[in-house]
Parts: sequence; C-alpha cells; structure tokens
Amino acid sequence: MIPLRAGHLAQAHGLSAELRWPYREEDWRFALELGRGVAAEHEGELVGTALWWPYEETFASCGMIIVKPAHQGRGIGRRLVDDLLRQAQGRTMILNSTVEGRPLYDRLGFVPFGEVSQHHAVLAQAPATGEAAGIRAFRPRDLDAVRALDRRASGMGRSRLLDALFAIGRGIVLEREGRIVGYACVRRWGRGVVIGPVVAKDPAQAKALIATLAAAHVGEFVRIDVTRDDLSQWLDGIGLPRVDRVASMVRGDPPRGAPDATLYALSNQSFG
Repeated sequence: MIPLRAGHLAQAHGLSAELRWPYREEDWRFALELGRGVAAEHEGELVGTALWWPYEETFASCGMIIVKPAHQGRGIGRRLVDDLLRQAQGRTMILNSTVEGRPLYDRLGFVPFGEVSQHHAVLAQAPATGEAAGIRAFRPRDLDAVRALDRRASGMGRSRLLDALFAIGRGIVLEREGRIVGYACVRRWGRGVVIGPVVAKDPAQAKALIATLAAAHVGEFVRIDVTRDDLSQWLDGIGLPRVDRVASMVRGDPPRGAPDATLYALSNQSFG
C-alpha cells in the first residue's frame, strides 16, 4: 500500500467510472485535498483506492473504497481499509456501505447504526418551499454559527469539511429570532449538483431548505442522500425518487447529535 497522490487521480477516476460511480476527476481532487488516501498498484497500474477524512481527533469517515474488478478477491480491499484504519489512529470510523462492501466491513468490526437513502433525477419542476420564512443566503460571518450547529447535529467536529464545502458551493441558512437554526449547501458534483449537508430542527425546516436550493436547479440532475424515511417519501413526491439505500456503519461508538438539531442530508456518502 502506498499513499494516494494527485498523480493517481486520472486513473482513480477511471476506476470509479468502471463501476459506474458518478465521480468527476474534480470530485476526486476535492476529496483527496480534504482528506488522505491509500492506493494499491500492480505493475505500475492503480488497482485500488481508499480515502478517509479526520473530524478532529475523535471521529473520521472513510469512502471511495474501490478495487478494480479484475483484481477483486485477492484481499486488496482488506489491506486498503486496514491501512487507513491504522492511519486514523484509534478514531471512531464511520462509513456508508454498499451491498458489495458489507461483508468486508462486517469482518473488520463495523456495525450498522442507520440507513441512508439516495435520491436523484433530473428535477422537472421547482418544489413548494413550505416554511421558507427566515431562509437567506449564507454570509461569511455565519460560519462560526454553522460550525457549532453542525457539531450539535452530527456529533462531530467537521469545521474543515464545512469550510471546504462553503468555499465551492452555495449555502443558505434558516434564521429564527436572530439565531441560525438550520443550514444547507449545494455544489457541483457528479452528473449535476448534490444538495447537502442539510441540518435543521425538524423535517418541515429541512424540506424548506432543500426546496429553496432545488428551485435553482430545475432541469438539472439533482442528487441528495438523506437519513430519514419521512424526508425520503417527500423527495419521491417532488420528483427526486429513491434509487438506492445503504447501511451507515461505525467502528467504535457512533456519534450522537443533540435533540434540537438533526443532520437530514449528507454532503455525500463518503464524507457523511
């Protein structure tokens, strides 16, 4: 196993394309710059990848774990994940597992603690915004409040992730009585845009945030990965059908959010 480097990214994009994963090379670059990666090579060819992202000293997420189909069944995936777990130095690790990856993660001591529903489609019309009062554009001075709210919702310190997302995406916040109680972000990713993270106090607020961002992308491919079935049903109804469901898994004690803030949608399945 060797470090995944920028020079690998064209080949890494080829690996994900072979599996029909929607990453662009720009998405790979963003992910690697934000985190750390492990690579497997065979005769100078990249045949496996695994990335992880530290959330301070307690938690981390991992993803983009790929082994080239022609090289599967040789223990490469196990060695990639073993190496990133060693690098993570005892942090609690979270991931979202495909059906194919689940046996490996079971063997490595990961256990399920939730589910994520993947929704996507070309959005045909703007959804009703519902409780949109108090929603406004994100301003740089909101960042500390958004970081604090995200920590309450996710149970993790994800400031570096948020800084990176708001630097490349469009953010909005929900303000009540001068206090930020929700936020959401949309950015270019994959075949179009991805909406997430989305943090709010309740489903009505989450729907309003999602609808506000989605309205600017009618006619485009929109993806969102959500953690709640009630939100999943609503997305089906506005023209963003569920296309997959994955297991959220953890190695260690799962992060716990506060009761007044919920992480309704992920930035994507890899970052959490």
